[in-house]
Amino acid sequence: MSTLYIAEIDRLGVDAHGASIMSPEMPPIVEQTVSIGMSSTQSAAFGGATTFVQIHCDAICSVAFGSNPTATTSNQRMAQNETRFVAVQRGHKIAVITNT
Repeated sequence: MSTLYIAEIDRLGVDAHGASIMSPEMPPIVEQTVSIGMSSTQSAAFGGATTFVQIHCDAICSVAFGSNPTATTSNQRMAQNETRFVAVQRGHKIAVITNT
């Protein structure tokens, strides 16, 4: 079974001068996985401190974000082994479905 890996991040990293850099501060505050299948599957709701997520898929899929999202093959497509870093709203979820 294919998997979407989700790392919940609460802030960006900082450089030696204290300036924010476009990289998540690790370790993530929460990590979760969602199975990628023929029907839409939702993640758990993002935590109260989560402001970004880093997502990685090991199969071609489509993703949707929202308070109660349903992913379809018309949503954002991710290539196999793609990683993305996106801003999200606290309490929202990500839904995923297989795509070609």
